[in-house]
Amino acid sequence: MRDGIEAARRGVASVALVTEQFWLQGDSVAVSAGMPDLPRLRLPHPVAGTGHDAMARVADQFAARIVEVLRGQALADNVVA
Repeated sequence: MRDGIEAARRGVASVALVTEQFWLQGDSVAVSAGMPDLPRLRLPHPVAGTGHDAMARVADQFAARIVEVLRGQALADNVVA
């Protein structure tokens, strides 16, 4: 979350990737940083430490959506239409 916030502050299009277990913490961090609308996608938990193949599957599952959110072609999980 904090990396996404820092990138956005520097003018870089950003989507924060937050696992299910830390989703509510992501809300708090975004609000406390003054960026409650920073786009976020909810990933399964855990991702880290699950091995190369599992991480590759998550990357395959989410890569296109990340690009779509960055291009404004899809909504992030924290955005209400």
